[in-house]
Amino acid sequence: MPEEPLLSLREVSRSFPLEGASRTIEVLRDISLDIHAGQTLAIMGPSGSGKSTLLNLMGALDQPSSGSIILNGRDLTTLTSKDLDSIRNSRFGFVFQSHYLLPQCTVIENVLIPTLADGRRASTPEDEKRAVDLLERVGLQDRIQSFPGMLSGGERQRVAVVRALINQPALLLADEPTGSLDQHTAGQLAELLAGLNRDLKVTQVVVTHSQELAACMGLVYELREGRLAGSDPKAH
Repeated sequence: MPEEPLLSLREVSRSFPLEGASRTIEVLRDISLDIHAGQTLAIMGPSGSGKSTLLNLMGALDQPSSGSIILNGRDLTTLTSKDLDSIRNSRFGFVFQSHYLLPQCTVIENVLIPTLADGRRASTPEDEKRAVDLLERVGLQDRIQSFPGMLSGGERQRVAVVRALINQPALLLADEPTGSLDQHTAGQLAELLAGLNRDLKVTQVVVTHSQELAACMGLVYELREGRLAGSDPKAH
C-alpha cells in the first residue's frame, strides 16, 4: 500500500470579507495537495497571490472557509483551539522573513523557548543537548551565548531555523525565509535547508520569490488566481 501523506489538503478554499462591503474575496480556491514525510516543496507566485495564507492554513495558524486539512489522519478543521495550540507547538516548526528572536535572550535561550510552551518552567537536559547539536550543525557553536544584536542577519535566521526544529516537528514551514537577506547569505540559507532535508530528513514547505531557494526543493508549485498550478518534480 502507498504511504499515507503526512499532511493533506482537500478542496481547501479561503475567503476574506472586503472592508466596508458585504462581499468577500476568495484568495484560495479548491486546493488539494498531499505532502509526504521527507519531501521538500516550494510554493511560488506573485505578491498577493495567497502564498502566506496557504502556509498559515497548513500550519493551523488559520482555518479554511471550506475543505479539510488532515495531519496524520486528524482533520485540523475539527479540533479545538487548545488542541490546535498543542499541535502547532509539537508538530510544526515555523520560520518567517523576520527572525523574531528575543533581543534580551541568548542564542540558546531563544532556541529553547518553544520547549517551554507546554507549561514547563525549564528545558530538559535532552532539549539543551539537542539545541547545542543543532547549533553546531548550522555552524553557530561559537555563538551559543551571544545575543541576537551581536549576530549577522544570516546568523539570526539560522538561529530561527534551529528554534523551529527544537521540538522535532513533523513539518517545517518557512515563509520567505531568505527575503531579508543579501544574495550570498540567502544562498547559504538555501543550502542549509537542503542539507537539513538530506541529512535529517526534515519535511519542508517554503513560500518564496527566490528561484535559487525553490531550486533546492524537490517540488515547485505555482500559486496563481487562487489555484495551485502544476509541479516540477526534481530528484532529491
